[in-house]
Amino acid sequence: MKKNILYLVIGLISLSLGVAYQLSNRYDFTTLDGSTYQFKELQGKWIVINYFAEWCAPCLREIPELNEFKKLTDNEQNAVLFGISYDSMQDHELTLLAEKYNISFMLINNIETDLPFVRPKYLPATYLIRPDGTFAGQLLGEQDSNSLRQAISGN
Repeated sequence: MKKNILYLVIGLISLSLGVAYQLSNRYDFTTLDGSTYQFKELQGKWIVINYFAEWCAPCLREIPELNEFKKLTDNEQNAVLFGISYDSMQDHELTLLAEKYNISFMLINNIETDLPFVRPKYLPATYLIRPDGTFAGQLLGEQDSNSLRQAISGN
């Protein structure tokens, strides 16, 4: 009898450790290039997430500015920029869109856990997450490289 209880306890501990391991290694989202990310591993940098759509003229106008922002922040290593298509798209469609509009920043193609904000009702919309992981706010409307740099330096 004691042997069965010991096996049960060991089994429950093993199960608990397995579940804890899985949860700690679970990713929050993936990007089109196949990379997986957890928000906690991005702490220490600003996270900038831009929602866009091909049918949104201001979204398309801001893509070169977002590319410029990415280049500047890559050099400074203080922020990381991700884009999310407002419309559901298959990976091959998203790849074609990225090529068509010369998008150089990473595009999120699969969200595994809830983002720390709600999906926008209007486009373009850009969300900011501080280096400590807290939500800093939302920027509505067309942004440029300077407005984004100012937003992450002023928060």
